Amino acid sequence: MSKGMFGAVAVLAAACLAVALGGVTPALAGLGQPTDGQLGLQLSASPIMDEIASLFNIVNIIITVIVLFVLALMVYVMFRFNEKNNPTPSRTTHNTVLEVAWTVIPILILVFIAIPSFHLLFNQYTFPKADVTIKATGNAWFWDHEYVDEGVTLTSNMINDEDILRAKLGDDAYDKKYGALEGAALHNALYVDSLPIWTEDKKIRRLSVDQEIAVPVNKVVDVLITSNDVIHSWTIPSFGVKQQAVPGRTAAVWFKATKVGSYFGQCSVLCGKLHSGMPIAVRVVDQPVYDAWMAALKAKDKKKAQQILDADTASQAVIQQSVAQVQ
Repeated sequence: MSKGMFGAVAVLAAACLAVALGGVTPALAGLGQPTDGQLGLQLSASPIMDEIASLFNIVNIIITVIVLFVLALMVYVMFRFNEKNNPTPSRTTHNTVLEVAWTVIPILILVFIAIPSFHLLFNQYTFPKADVTIKATGNAWFWDHEYVDEGVTLTSNMINDEDILRAKLGDDAYDKKYGALEGAALHNALYVDSLPIWTEDKKIRRLSVDQEIAVPVNKVVDVLITSNDVIHSWTIPSFGVKQQAVPGRTAAVWFKATKVGSYFGQCSVLCGKLHSGMPIAVRVVDQPVYDAWMAALKAKDKKKAQQILDADTASQAVIQQSVAQVQ
């Protein structure tokens, strides 16, 4: 075997191992948002996502073992049965034991995979009694979220570079600085100048929205999903939910968020030129915070509602920092 072939084999083995370990190495994955260089799934924040992650890890381990086994057989055959080491090939054409084995073993592997897979599907489509019901409607290109039992609707638009710079500089200063620019020059200037502000404001570029929705922790949330125009997709990876939003139809998913924090997703179906501008932001909070937030929305004070969420996020950050220092 040539050195080049050895190198290719080594790369293949390393890639397979990396994919397998990606699902079981939480340091490489984020909670509620993507992570640079991430391998594997986002960390779980719901019982359904726990099952998805478990099945993902099982299947990746099986795949890796099969690939390495086949690779070992190929290497063995190349060395043991090449022309130099085996000048007189065998004329054997059938081996009953081997043929039964390579038929039965794959069947057993598929049955082993099917058991947790069917269990996951059953749980995904068995809806517990809902504590909160939200109707999510996809639009070109933003989301409307209606709290069905509360009569409250929030429209979530993506915050872009221009929005965050106008909020920081003011409209007059923004127009004076960027008014003469257009096209790529404007885009590049906004991108470069806004980067430090995104970090300063603790927002995530291309994922933060102007009006987040909130749900109480450890409560069952039903999401009814539809669309007003084209097909979209309501997706929150850490909750393990993804559902097509189809015009004229209403589908449903459910989740129970088990960890307080901010969770982000995006439209996952190519829906048009601003497909990348349809993020989803869900804030998971304790029940008292949720009640205060909802009361502010019912009073039509959206500014106060956002301040309640921001104050809760700040307090959670302080708690996490204190815990980290103790550890």
